[in-house]
Amino acid sequence: MIKSMTGYGKATLVANNKKITVEIKSLNSKQMDLSVKLPLPYRDIELELRNLIAQELGRGKVDVFISSESIETGAVAVVNEQLIKAYKSQVEQLSRDLAIPEPCDWYATLFRMPDVFKLDVSQVEVEQEELNAVKSAVQQALDGLNEFRSQEGEKLYHFFKEKINAIQQLLLSIEPYETSRTEKIKSRIVEQLEQLENVDYDKNRLEQELIFYIEKLDITEEKIRLQNHLNYFIETLDNAERQGKKLGFIAQEMGREINTTGSKANQAELQKIVVEMKDNLEQIKEQVLNVL
Repeated sequence: MIKSMTGYGKATLVANNKKITVEIKSLNSKQMDLSVKLPLPYRDIELELRNLIAQELGRGKVDVFISSESIETGAVAVVNEQLIKAYKSQVEQLSRDLAIPEPCDWYATLFRMPDVFKLDVSQVEVEQEELNAVKSAVQQALDGLNEFRSQEGEKLYHFFKEKINAIQQLLLSIEPYETSRTEKIKSRIVEQLEQLENVDYDKNRLEQELIFYIEKLDITEEKIRLQNHLNYFIETLDNAERQGKKLGFIAQEMGREINTTGSKANQAELQKIVVEMKDNLEQIKEQVLNVL
């Protein structure tokens, strides 16, 4: 069964007194376009996580967000001394430049500045249990996303079956017009010739030219190839997943046969059928871009 490239998965685990949350979103893309945002202490396993995600999802525009929140009070934090010094220096410079007094309470002023407290990463030990929990949360989020993709893929499957069946029925509706088309073409040419005054023509030569002309307009081969492409499309739908690119190629081949049929139709009724085929095919092409 095919899968969609659109999906969402989320997982939350607790390890080492921390709440670890993983969110993964994916959209359609020709290749794997992966973005991973995670806390600095988990950078050591980023490559491993990227490989896991790429292997599980195949392709798509994938955004991964990993966050870690301490569930204990008194998290390790230190004063950012260098930043405070820089703030104080700038305030003193502004005081001189603008001829205004310096703050009366430096502590209140400086400790309200942004980022004066920072997490002391050097004092935070990331235990293996926590790293394993991150990997497990990522896997759970991937499982959820793949389930989402499968559900969307089932909807696409039924959509494609409906559209392929519509093209199939239109293809079958061509046959009644083919029999009468030859006679109509012949009658129209003969009628136009007879309207010409003082013109005599060789009827045997006319028959030969008509045969040649009608053969050029014959769409039997196009119908056979289009039927084969329709069968192959359905067969590919029922095969293993990750068939999106192949389905796209088959749809392109279907388009070639439909276009050639249209150029040879030379009849209003057939042209209408071709237009309806194209309409269904364009809907297939639009949605096949979402198939994994």
